[in-house]
Amino acid sequence: MEFVGIPAGAFWIGWEDGHPAERPRHKVWLDAFAIARAPVTNAQYALFLDAADVPPPPWWEDPRFADPEQAVVGVNWFEASEYCEWLTSEQAGHFRLPSEAEWEKAARGGLEGARFPWGSERPSVSGFGRPPLAAETPANSWGLAALSGVCHEWCLDWESEDYYATSPERNPPGPPHGSRRVSRGGAWRHQDPWSPVAHRSSLPPALRYSDYGFRVVRLEG
Repeated sequence: MEFVGIPAGAFWIGWEDGHPAERPRHKVWLDAFAIARAPVTNAQYALFLDAADVPPPPWWEDPRFADPEQAVVGVNWFEASEYCEWLTSEQAGHFRLPSEAEWEKAARGGLEGARFPWGSERPSVSGFGRPPLAAETPANSWGLAALSGVCHEWCLDWESEDYYATSPERNPPGPPHGSRRVSRGGAWRHQDPWSPVAHRSSLPPALRYSDYGFRVVRLEG
């Protein structure tokens, strides 16, 4: 799994012209972290399945979803978190799901005013019949792939539509409780798979869908 280092510093999160949950646009400071260049793949998740002796997610045997390099989908929030715990036990460093703010900072790639992770232009591809490979979607300026068009990606935070109005300025952890977990990124199953970088989505953590996956953050120590 390849990681990209994201430096400590401030960035603008949200979008004033978007959904009310994406407002107000405000500045947030984040400590340094590293994030996986792409979502966890079937090949990477298979190692966890073998080691933990747990059942595979739905669609695991479906030919449309079975390419080893496709993002694993059908994983709920708890299973994504368990994967991170397993990875921590196997490798140096601490692994977890990204916070919502970490995901957006990484996805923006330093392009503060852009509509999408790679810029302002919408790709010409209008849809997919299965989760595309990371290389089939545009990368951002920091080399992160599959930020839109592939799958919704689970984040660490509980969801609250008015959280941005009270979010702390440094390392916002999300609300202390809730019924849904935040997800980010556009997904192949939607009529429009190209989600704007500021778009917020969520799902109850026990649910699984064929357009839900995850990527991993690494913290040192």
